[in-house]
Amino acid sequence: MDRMVEIETFDAEEETVEQTLRPDAWSEYIGQEQIKKNLGVFIQASKKRQEALDHVLFFGPPGLGKTTLALIIANEMNANIKVTAAPMIEKSGDLAAILTNLEEGDILFIDEIHRLSPAVEEILYSSMEDFRIDIIIGSGPAAQTVKIDLPRFTLIGATTRAGMLSNPLRDRFGMSFRMQFYTSDELAKIIVQASNKLDKEIVHNASLEIAKRSRGTPRIALRLLRRVRDFADVADEKDIKHERTKYALDELGINSHGFDEMDIRLLKLLVSAKGRAMGLSTIAAALSEDEGTVEDVLEPYLLANGYLERTAKGRKATRATYEILNVALPIEEGTLF
Repeated sequence: MDRMVEIETFDAEEETVEQTLRPDAWSEYIGQEQIKKNLGVFIQASKKRQEALDHVLFFGPPGLGKTTLALIIANEMNANIKVTAAPMIEKSGDLAAILTNLEEGDILFIDEIHRLSPAVEEILYSSMEDFRIDIIIGSGPAAQTVKIDLPRFTLIGATTRAGMLSNPLRDRFGMSFRMQFYTSDELAKIIVQASNKLDKEIVHNASLEIAKRSRGTPRIALRLLRRVRDFADVADEKDIKHERTKYALDELGINSHGFDEMDIRLLKLLVSAKGRAMGLSTIAAALSEDEGTVEDVLEPYLLANGYLERTAKGRKATRATYEILNVALPIEEGTLF
């Protein structure tokens, strides 16, 4: 599925460009105000005691700035940071190698931490709690357990599926923060800040137009900004104007609510059920997508903004969806909305 509002699929070049647009200090980081406020206190307290920061877990939909926050924490703590993703840690030995190379006060950031295998998780428990790992050398009767002490480090975990974390792992994080979708005003500020880094001025109305169509997600906002900039450059326009922005976004197939063709297909499918709930497997089959894509990519924004709801029997369209699609509410279900 090739979508302009796809959050998780980025090629290497695009990832590199995005990194240059990321803020690297609290003063540049826009949004997530309560998280920033609390983290600021905890970081200041840790520095005052000259201790490593307690382990931190960030959870929420992709593209909301979990990795960026981890990098800023490392800057604020004046600490080295090792960045990896759970799928890259296949064996317990892989994790042991990473942990034994950490130094006092270092930060280990593990993205998609819910995808760690049980064997790797077991190693993580003792390293997070006791700063020690037990390695078994040999096999059978001759096997020996060697205890290796680790420096006090900070683990920062990020996940889009907090419910898939095991309780023992979740309980070992001293701080857990849920990332929220961004408001249009916050995204507009992020877009203006990023456009300055791209050496391309953007007018206020244009930044708001991109923000409104970015599904509350900075990563999508930055992607759309770069595409709109392409349209402006081809038209030889010195700055990004509102009219050009609207034209570009319309050409990219993203409407004023941030919906693209896949979102519209999903919402129309739910509306076609005429008030009845529809199961995830049925939706996935009808859209020719796997269930994970529907649940992790399509649904979070629609759920958060009240365009669909999950019930015990399945997914249903809400009143807002019927209004947006200009479809009358089903009579027998009208009182339920």
